[in-house]
Order: sequence, then structure tokens, then C-alpha cells
Amino acid sequence: MPVQKYNGFLGVMPAYSAVDDALTTKLVTFYERKKDSSVHSHQATVLLFDPRNGSLKVVMDGSVITAKRTAAVSAIATKFLMPADAEVLCILGAGVQAYSHYEIFTELFSFKEVRIWNRTKENAVKFAHSVKGPVQVCSSAQEAVTRADVIITVTMATTPILFGEWVKSGAHINAVGASRPDWRELDDDMMKNSVLYVDSREAALNESGDVILSRAEIFAELGEVVKGTKPALPEKTTVFKSLGMAIEDTVAAKLVYDSWSAGN
Repeated sequence: MPVQKYNGFLGVMPAYSAVDDALTTKLVTFYERKKDSSVHSHQATVLLFDPRNGSLKVVMDGSVITAKRTAAVSAIATKFLMPADAEVLCILGAGVQAYSHYEIFTELFSFKEVRIWNRTKENAVKFAHSVKGPVQVCSSAQEAVTRADVIITVTMATTPILFGEWVKSGAHINAVGASRPDWRELDDDMMKNSVLYVDSREAALNESGDVILSRAEIFAELGEVVKGTKPALPEKTTVFKSLGMAIEDTVAAKLVYDSWSAGN
């Protein structure tokens, strides 16, 4: 639901997992920031219910859950789709999602070089000083992505900031921002000349400006790759367009609740 007066949106994301016997709704707000703000662009709350009777069990801060589960799904896509000899990781953006992606990507994969670019350079410098391990701050997005093997876009951009002509053949891109039908992070060249994977076809065709406006053809959902019904093509240039799914929040919230209940 748009909050037009303030360039914001409210999303409601309900889901039930029969496997985990978990019922949740996430409320998430996201606002286009024209200037730096002390308030995060995305804020979230998760409500966990007892699926047996519908009673509310707990209210959880959803910001960390959102950050962690989004980065985890990007990591799964990258595991299947990145080139075998990947050495250079590039992150475009320096917000909450940049931190969560850096954390899990440097834990799971062995990159020899990590680069970051942000529209506001001071935030990129702050990021580089805050995380463990060396990070190169780049002065332009083009500099950051040139010869990078894995690229992560986690920005609030509404027009493209990543262009296909900059990207090396065989690279893998995780496109996480631009979650509205009229917002873009990737240009048409990037979208149309890559093998496109999504978390949900239905969501991508209704919510992703990168997909809708470029009219790029979706090759597969990530779940199809995990199950083996569609192939991963790491030898190709690949894009994983991530919009997020409510079931990811449900499973993550249940994990947190069960851990807390057990006293961990």
C-alpha cells in the first residue's frame, strides 16, 4: 500500500508453513530516501501466531530477520550460479542489507577481493571500517563492478545503477533492491543478456521493475534449481532477482522463537 505523501509503502506479508507449523504476518515499511536519514529505509515487525487457535504468541522486531533471510537466499542463489573460480565480490549499496550480505558471503565463500560502492561515499567508507576484513571503497559503480565475479545490488535506486556493458561475461548478479514495478537497479542490457532466475515468477511479474520494464524472460525460480527441475548455469552470466517471500520470514521467525523458547 503506497503512502504517497511521504514516498513510502506498507507491505503486509502473511504466510503459513505446514512443515514448520508456523503462522506469521510481517508488516514492513520501506521509504525512498532522497537524502541520508538516521531512520532506516526499511523497518519491519513480525507477528507469530499459534496456528492451532490463531492466538498471538509473540511480536518480533523484523528488521534483523529480514536482513538475515534475504542475505541467506542470495547466498543460496550464489552457491548454485556463481562461476567456479569466483574471486572478486562487489556490493553496490552500504545499508543494512549490504552488511548482512557481506557477513554471510564472506563466511560461506572465499573471495580474494571485496569492493563496495555507495551513492554517498561516506557511508561506503564507514562500511569498510566497520566490517571484518579488507574492503576496497570504489569511487564509481563502474569501477566497483569491473571484472567482479559476483555482484550484489542492495540500493534504494529507482533508475538503473548497474549496466550490462560494465559486467564481465559469466558473472553472477544478486539484484535485491528495486522492489516496486517502476523502480530499477539493472538496465535492459543487463536483464536481457543474462539468464534470469527469480524467487517467485508471480511476484517478479507484478512487483519487479527490472523484470517488468525490461520484458526479460524468466528462466527459472530458485526453488526449481534447488529441487533439480531446472538447471543452474554458472558458466553463463546470471541474474537472481530477489523480492523476498513471506515464507522466508515465517521459517526464520520460527527458528528464532524456538531458540528463545529453549533458552538459547
